[in-house]
Amino acid sequence: MKIKKQHRKKKYLHKLNRKRMHRNQTKTGEVQCKVIKEAWDHRKTSFRNLREMGLSIDPNKTIKIPSFKQDQVEKAKTIIKGDDSDMEEEQVKTRKPRKVHVVQELEKESKAPRERKFMLPKGQVNFITYLMDKYGYDYKAMERDKKNYYQETWKQLRAKIKTFMGIPKQYGEYLKARNLIDKEEDEEEIKRQVKALVMED
Repeated sequence: MKIKKQHRKKKYLHKLNRKRMHRNQTKTGEVQCKVIKEAWDHRKTSFRNLREMGLSIDPNKTIKIPSFKQDQVEKAKTIIKGDDSDMEEEQVKTRKPRKVHVVQELEKESKAPRERKFMLPKGQVNFITYLMDKYGYDYKAMERDKKNYYQETWKQLRAKIKTFMGIPKQYGEYLKARNLIDKEEDEEEIKRQVKALVMED
């Protein structure tokens, strides 16, 4: 007797866009780095492209981690054979990359100074400015303040104030609001004053 197969009735799902789904599944993604994107050749494979730029697709293959077990096995083989010629490692021929400028530009970018984007939260700034207005730089008195809910030590409070003073944008606004600095003075002047204050403590 022949077994009757049960077929599920195929339904057309209107909510799914099959074309978009296929496009998302098959696309490899865009190259975000501008330097690499300009030097990229779409006719070549990603491995070949990166090799020509002097970059590595797999760092594990490029910089091999020495295996203790393999070293011991090779030493044992040389002792058994008695040949010292095998001990000399074969020099691997490395091709010089054609697009050397890509690596140079990437190195230059990585070494370039970056703008500090770190900012303290508003609540923390309010707490620090309150303490500074009330006690100045008397950290031991700040420690005993009733608003020190988390019972932070004077050293922790000092570290927070130093961090706050190290952010020129926020500290500059605080100084301008208290008329401790001229409105025309730029960020470089604020940074210089901050360094002087931090060095005093």
